[in-house]
Amino acid sequence: MRITKRTIDEVNLQGKRVIIRVDFNVPLDDSLKIADDSRIRAVLPTINHVADEGAGVILCSHLGRPKGRVCPEFSLAPVAKRLKRLLGKDVTFAPDCVGPKVINLASQLKPGDVLLLENLRFHPGEETNDPQFASELASLGDVYINEAFGAAHRVHASTVGIPTFIKTSAAGYLMRKEVECLEGAVENPTRPFVAVLGGAKVSGKIGVIENLGKKVDKVIIGGGMAFTFLKATGLEIGQSLLEDEMIAFAKGIHAHALERGVKFYLPVDCVVAASLEPGAETKIVPIQEIPEGWYGMDIGPASVKLFSEAIQNAKTILWNGPMGMFERDAFARGTQAMAHAVANAYALTIVGGGDTALAVHRAGETDSMSFISTGGGAALQLLEGGHMPGLAALPDR
Repeated sequence: MRITKRTIDEVNLQGKRVIIRVDFNVPLDDSLKIADDSRIRAVLPTINHVADEGAGVILCSHLGRPKGRVCPEFSLAPVAKRLKRLLGKDVTFAPDCVGPKVINLASQLKPGDVLLLENLRFHPGEETNDPQFASELASLGDVYINEAFGAAHRVHASTVGIPTFIKTSAAGYLMRKEVECLEGAVENPTRPFVAVLGGAKVSGKIGVIENLGKKVDKVIIGGGMAFTFLKATGLEIGQSLLEDEMIAFAKGIHAHALERGVKFYLPVDCVVAASLEPGAETKIVPIQEIPEGWYGMDIGPASVKLFSEAIQNAKTILWNGPMGMFERDAFARGTQAMAHAVANAYALTIVGGGDTALAVHRAGETDSMSFISTGGGAALQLLEGGHMPGLAALPDR
């Protein structure tokens, strides 16, 4: 599927100053070092292309949730350091994203120079889409390129505000790839098409479940949300995560899938814990035998085998959401096994960003996937067929 928006290859960049909205919202460890730089690496082709075309590069991004205040722990300084290493050239780091000092740095850019602005969200105007703030950002450059798919579902100054104040704007290579892969997989998949859906809550994926349920050949449900589906079948689930208000919805989705001939898979066993405390007693039990008072935390080995066999003949696999509380080693095996199974399938494999991308990274299978989205919430919104303000703000071809 071809994106309908103007893209970077259709824009004259030579001699321009190009503002690129990137998504450098990378995970940081306790010592504020970058834990995973895949979001930075994903936009290197666009940055290099703009620089090679003889333009000055101005990068802007958010990091974390500083809520309109300057918070040193959310500074993009570690990103500037990593970007310099990845590009193999100097990267100037601005002390702010607007103001006289930033204007001065932007005005001094020579062709091929790279300037990274400080965290956009240090200013309240970013998240409120303040026109004055958007205008100040836009004044730094001549061309705007949106590469921040992970923020394209937000109505922020840097995603929808800047394009209203700048004459030329377009989607970057990553934005184009995200939209074409995700929309293409859903609208025109090579079959059999299998959706693997996990994560904590059914309520967070209502739109995705409804939209994909009409298009897939098989659906596999894991993670905390599986227990609401299991409860809807009449099973007792102990103290496992349950959304009472979603039981009727889960029952309806299951019934509609079966009516349409869609194969519907739920866990057959799970890893349970006596409490939510680290180090609590754990054991593997069939789904029908979850002890009263215990918590379902991960899919079990029989479920892994069932799910792995279900995707073996797939030609397209879309995976969004981990199979359990993978952040804890004791409950990471189901998600890791699923990552290996998806990676080894002879299929187009698309991973829907966020926690799933992190889980794939931890399983060491990043390079084995056909495409890993850089946007968690944005990928969900696109998969449910929802409106993407950051994309809508760009001109059509």
